[in-house]
Amino acid sequence: MTFEQYHNENDEIWTAFVHYTNLTIHKGFKNYGAKGIFELIRWHSGATGTGTFKINNNYTADYARKFMEVYPKHEGFFRTKNRK
Repeated sequence: MTFEQYHNENDEIWTAFVHYTNLTIHKGFKNYGAKGIFELIRWHSGATGTGTFKINNNYTADYARKFMEVYPKHEGFFRTKNRK
């Protein structure tokens, strides 16, 4: 499954990712880890994805990149590696 497929099937994960990222930004963090946001979603929200796991960690970096693409004023909030 591609990220786009997963994202389209699990819009509650994107909603929760944006929510918890914005909370983290408003707390004053200049940088944060996308995996940390995923843990907040996993433990503090009712969001669940399709598949075996509550939230699929395979797409963590994709959510970080999507957040910074949709909200360009927060470019660099998540540190990402260059893709091959």
